[in-house]
Amino acid sequence: MAYPETRREDLVEEQFGIAVADPYRWLENDVRNDGEVAAWVATQNAVTDAYLAGLPGRDWFRTRIRQLFDYERFGLPQKKGGRYFYMHNSGLQNQAVLFVRDQLDGPGRVLLDPNGWSEDGATALSEWIPSDNGEHLLYAVQDGGSDWRVARVLDVTTGRETGDVVHGMKFTLAAAWAKDGSGFFYSRYPEVAEAEKFQAPNANHKIWFHRLGTPQSADRLVYETPAAPSHSHYAQVTDDGHWLVITTSEGTDDRYEITLADLNDPAWPTRTIIHGLNHHWSLAGNIGTRFYWTTNNHAPRMRVVTMDIGASEHPEPHALIPEDKATLEGAAIVGHVLVASYLVDARTEIRRYALDGTRLEPVALPGIGTASGFGGEQDDPETFYAFTSFNEPTTIYRLNIATGESAPWAAPKLLFDPADYHVEQRFYASKDGTRVPMFVVRKKGLTGPAPTLLYAYGGFNIPLTPSFSSSRIAWMEQGGAVAIANIRGGGEYGKAWHDGGRLANKQNSFDDFIAAAEYLIAQGIAGAGQVAIQGGSNGGLLVGAVVNQRPELFAAALPAVGVMDMLRFDRWTAGRYWVDDYGRPSDEADFHRLYGYSPYHNVRGGRAYPAILVTTADTDDRVVPGHSFKYTAALQAAEIGDKPHLARIETRAGHGSGKPTDKVIEEAADIWAFAAEWTGLAVKRG
Repeated sequence: MAYPETRREDLVEEQFGIAVADPYRWLENDVRNDGEVAAWVATQNAVTDAYLAGLPGRDWFRTRIRQLFDYERFGLPQKKGGRYFYMHNSGLQNQAVLFVRDQLDGPGRVLLDPNGWSEDGATALSEWIPSDNGEHLLYAVQDGGSDWRVARVLDVTTGRETGDVVHGMKFTLAAAWAKDGSGFFYSRYPEVAEAEKFQAPNANHKIWFHRLGTPQSADRLVYETPAAPSHSHYAQVTDDGHWLVITTSEGTDDRYEITLADLNDPAWPTRTIIHGLNHHWSLAGNIGTRFYWTTNNHAPRMRVVTMDIGASEHPEPHALIPEDKATLEGAAIVGHVLVASYLVDARTEIRRYALDGTRLEPVALPGIGTASGFGGEQDDPETFYAFTSFNEPTTIYRLNIATGESAPWAAPKLLFDPADYHVEQRFYASKDGTRVPMFVVRKKGLTGPAPTLLYAYGGFNIPLTPSFSSSRIAWMEQGGAVAIANIRGGGEYGKAWHDGGRLANKQNSFDDFIAAAEYLIAQGIAGAGQVAIQGGSNGGLLVGAVVNQRPELFAAALPAVGVMDMLRFDRWTAGRYWVDDYGRPSDEADFHRLYGYSPYHNVRGGRAYPAILVTTADTDDRVVPGHSFKYTAALQAAEIGDKPHLARIETRAGHGSGKPTDKVIEEAADIWAFAAEWTGLAVKRG
């Protein structure tokens, strides 16, 4: 292919005795502020668009994925003050709409419809929190996919804005209402200059209190750690309104300090009850001074403990529910019952316990899949959860806490039959013999090798559990298969599984992914030349690394918003947090490991690479697009064969959240058409 010419700089830096070339560092510059980078993006997109337009399956995928997206979708309801708040998308709306009901089965009325907030649909309602009395709603606005948020307050009864506006939040709406509804606690970063907003590292996180009806300049500082600017702080108010629970972290590891503020004292004095950033601690609820926590302290797969925070300044934890072979994901006290969510080989299991630890009847789920939700107050008789699987779109269920019985609250009407698809879980051996689970999904009756999409993540203790994707249904309708590998580095089996795929063990993640592709071919699920690999963010790094290591194994590679420069990732935005999983480029031992697998630095000529479609977005301020820009330039400059190595760069989009439905459909159609072309998936247009 004739790629756009990319300027090379003669830039070489010595690091720990190694001359490291970085000829495309200028592509790190912010595309909004650098005309040369903007021009490079435009020429790359022009070449990519022209190539994608000629793919025979593109129009079919676009049409069919759009049809499959066109079904009614509900979000989990939140009950506050007798009102039920929930998201709803009629099918093809670019953004879901927030509704409220005064009764569970009563009519809903629109509270917020973000579809008119921007012409391109890229301004989203990201997160929202109703006050405990249900009278006010705190909500966050996300523009163009950026991680930055602007928070506002709505009067629920009138539907009008109160005029309260808060800036400086990032990644999520980290906030908690005071029980009396007078205001809310929230976390934010200091103001950043506009020119640096999308690339500057994040530091000096603080917790503030905003009183309704006052300007943000009058907000009260609640908690900060000026001696530790890398610490992040998040606030939670206990159900009884007595305590503010402050969780402090430093990176992406689940290692926390816990500080309490007594809200019954006007001075809000604080004391730290869990020191050291050593273990995971998550509050499940409290009964007076008896606090219930989930923790991996002395339990790599998590357990539940209690703690009397009134007993001493440094209360000790006491075992309540011991560690299990399954991985405990979380727990909450709802309706005077402890509802606990477990992962059993990457599938959800829900267990109920009395508050003394006595095991009750479990919650019977509809099948093998993922259940999430189970929020509520201690005296609520009900809670809600979402259930989904690879062939089952999300259905919302209402759970009777006392009986443990579930009933559908909102179920989708579909344009396909889930019974047409077979979901199975297999286990395969990795390079070192480790047993790794993998889900395989395909149409029933499909025999013989088929073009297969292989997806994985493998990082940051995040498990990959069954979930529905309209676009994957379109791929499988055409005779393709989908495989999801639960490789090490994720959270499927607790701390040991995470540790087994990070830092000095990061190569295990790559080996697990490579072994998954080899297994699919050996078992006849896919044929040689029929495997397309896909991953996003840390998964984009995964794809880039294994392509460099085993380019002949894959027909196509689809790295999305990937971390591709492992020697400079910690210099931008959230990158400094990732040292928990990757290590520090400034440390000599870590440097050598990172340099050894960094996708950007290990593109080597003289071997035929698979077809590669790199996807990123200009407003990604989590994994800045410079990662993908530099990696693409390196691919296009190397002698790695005649297959296309292209970049698809979305505008007015970020790391993924808030992306409008139209953009999601267009991107999926492009990716699937590209993968189909190079795996041999014959798209039937009938």
